[in-house]
Amino acid sequence: MCWAGRMVLGTFSILLVLVHVAAAACDFGPFPYRATGIVCRMTKPAALLLNQETAQVIQAAFRNAKFPNITGERSMRLLGRVAYGLSNIQVNDLSIERSEVELKEDDAIYISIKNMTALFKGTLTYGYAGAWFLQLFHSVDFEIESSIDLQLNIDLMCQKEQVIPDASDCYLTFHKLTLHLQGDKQPGWLKQLFTDFISFTLKLVLKREVCKEINAVAQTLTNFILDLAANFVRDKDIIVDISLASDPVIKASYIESHHKGLVLYKNHSRMLSDSVFSPSLLTESRMLYFWLSEHSLSSLAAAAFLDGRLVLNLRGEKLQELFEMEDTEEQRKAVQMIFQGTSYNDSVARVWSLTQPQISFHPEGTVVRSSVAVEVSILPTGEEPLVALYMEKEITVTIQATYAEKKLILQPVDSSVEIKVFKCTADPSGEDPSIQNFLQNMILAAGIPEVTSSIGSALTSLMNSKRLDLFDIINPEIITRKGYVIAQLDFGFPSHLLLNFLEKSL
Repeated sequence: MCWAGRMVLGTFSILLVLVHVAAAACDFGPFPYRATGIVCRMTKPAALLLNQETAQVIQAAFRNAKFPNITGERSMRLLGRVAYGLSNIQVNDLSIERSEVELKEDDAIYISIKNMTALFKGTLTYGYAGAWFLQLFHSVDFEIESSIDLQLNIDLMCQKEQVIPDASDCYLTFHKLTLHLQGDKQPGWLKQLFTDFISFTLKLVLKREVCKEINAVAQTLTNFILDLAANFVRDKDIIVDISLASDPVIKASYIESHHKGLVLYKNHSRMLSDSVFSPSLLTESRMLYFWLSEHSLSSLAAAAFLDGRLVLNLRGEKLQELFEMEDTEEQRKAVQMIFQGTSYNDSVARVWSLTQPQISFHPEGTVVRSSVAVEVSILPTGEEPLVALYMEKEITVTIQATYAEKKLILQPVDSSVEIKVFKCTADPSGEDPSIQNFLQNMILAAGIPEVTSSIGSALTSLMNSKRLDLFDIINPEIITRKGYVIAQLDFGFPSHLLLNFLEKSL
């Protein structure tokens, strides 16, 4: 899933982290967006921010390029045949003055690196045979000062509904290429001789090897990001299919990708064929947008239900907070009758869904309808548990979601409860209104907020286990509309994550 947002190293990450964008090489049929469950839009301000990190990627490419030995020879008057070889070539002291990025509508992403300077070091070995068969061979260290402009045109290709970036359209323009022999102690004619010999060949080798390495870095980052995204949307047997659902969109002001959002759980899955997504639903004022269909979230809730995850156990202080929400005579009487004087530490309340929750998005919030069971058991020492209370109820609750301080907060704003089954050892006939009134009020005032808070905490822990807490998410907004929800935000990214990855992988 595009979950995901400084958010990645360089402008490559614009393409790789949050948008699995691709050219129109995959066949999605004649109906755009109809199978779209998740959409990610990254705008130009995000691209400009991420471009500040481009130097890190380019430096990694230069640092890891494997330059071959360069050899050549030439016949010179009086000197005879002169041969040379450059070996052990490596890059030192690379710097970039500025980097620019441009989104070409329905085309490609252009990255322009201006005034990049690099110092190449290595060993020069040369020899020549004089007219009297005199052979002389020498080896000296050399440095090559260079000033280069780099132009990258990144195409995005689709293979098997996944992105394959192609950065092979790469150009190096040399403004300066100056050879310095060891200490500049060699005669000027010799320095000029080898500069003339090798400059053309060296430019070709540098271009070939640097551009090849940049493409390799892009591919490595792609694999890293795809693995990261796949892990983010997988938890045990529940998987979200984030493969492309339609052709991506590249505009001058944003990049947008569309994903299936199909939830896979064992043998259960259901394709979306009537998505309500339209590009007009998203704006361009924030850096990053996620659009999520009602179908995808409902499918996630169904998978969680089938996997037995919609269960909550409360005991001790949590149980006490739930049943002692107010200090009234009616409350004290009801609690005494239900728990029969047993300590909260020796009791447990279990809450679980009896049916798959029904989820729908509306302007007021996310509406959840579910049939829920509540069971309170007393645990006498050395004896079998005693069920003191059992209820089944139909609950409808409207929830508003916010994300702040790296936590997902679910706040119920409206709810209703209808008790369908009621069994209580303290009220076998079910005719004591004080107990039912107390329980009804307790469920509305404390029970539902406790359950939603627990779900929010569980989802926060799950997202943080996928390292979401390492990202800087700035002023996020979660907006619900009929049939879909939009999360919009600005972001920052801990660059050390991909720096560490590059150091280990290249």
